[in-house]
Amino acid sequence: MSDDKDNYSELLDRAFERMPHLSDENVDFKIPDVESIIQGSKTIIRNIGVIADRARRTPQEIGKYLSKELAVPTSYEDQRLMINGRFQNDELNKRVHAYFNTYVICQECHKPDTHLESGGRGMMQLVCEACGARYGVKSY
Repeated sequence: MSDDKDNYSELLDRAFERMPHLSDENVDFKIPDVESIIQGSKTIIRNIGVIADRARRTPQEIGKYLSKELAVPTSYEDQRLMINGRFQNDELNKRVHAYFNTYVICQECHKPDTHLESGGRGMMQLVCEACGARYGVKSY
């Protein structure tokens, strides 16, 4: 009987050694940097489609968030986000990173596999498809 226990323990140890480490799983996810140009009194984000694809959200959703955060109107035209006002890349990157940290990346497992559901009363729920976590976030 003790030989079976020893053999089982050895098999378990070997299996755990071969398992991938969870911290290494999500190394390939990177928040894209904003590529913007300033034309007159407007800032144009040229790669909003790439950012939206990575977030698994629509460009209009990200534009609505940026509009509220920057307190200026935005519009989506010809696969570009037009922002009224002159904003530097580092300011836009800071806002996009804040969006990802609040509305895309799960606070429990830190994976970007999430979606938003309406929670009512000005709230939304961020639902993680990887770990099943569900928590409220403020509507933008």
